[in-house]
Amino acid sequence: MLDYDKVRKKYDILVRELIEKQITITTMESCTSGQIASLLTDTEGASAIMKGAFVTYSNEAKIRQGVPSEVIERYGVYSKETASEMARVCRDFYGTDIGIGVTGSFGNTDPNNPDSVPGKVYFAIATGEQTEGYDCKVPPQPTRLAYKLYMADIIADELIRKIKK
Repeated sequence: MLDYDKVRKKYDILVRELIEKQITITTMESCTSGQIASLLTDTEGASAIMKGAFVTYSNEAKIRQGVPSEVIERYGVYSKETASEMARVCRDFYGTDIGIGVTGSFGNTDPNNPDSVPGKVYFAIATGEQTEGYDCKVPPQPTRLAYKLYMADIIADELIRKIKK
């Protein structure tokens, strides 16, 4: 299992870098249920860069926040395309530099979505006019929190890589 303190430290470094570079950020999270937003806001001064966040656990919540239903119908709720729309929608809604979208299934299948594959998570990072989608196979974890921290760790690595460019 991931060490929470190591993940927390990574987000502290990330947030300090975002503050220094005056880069704003937001999230639209499904399977991570706001864990990334929580980690971002654990660092003092995060209000300078974190403008808000959405937890859109259901398909309906994603659509109500602006993810096109056609994207979910065509590609599935668990897809790079849906994660990419989530990232773009939240970035545009809050007018931030970076938007993060996360969708997927952790340790079980979702009875409401036939495209559910346990341990398959998609995320996207929208910056400027570019959105990059990723897929990740998450190994079995002992708790729901461990699944969320696993994904938060991977997303932090990608964010750090992007802002260091």
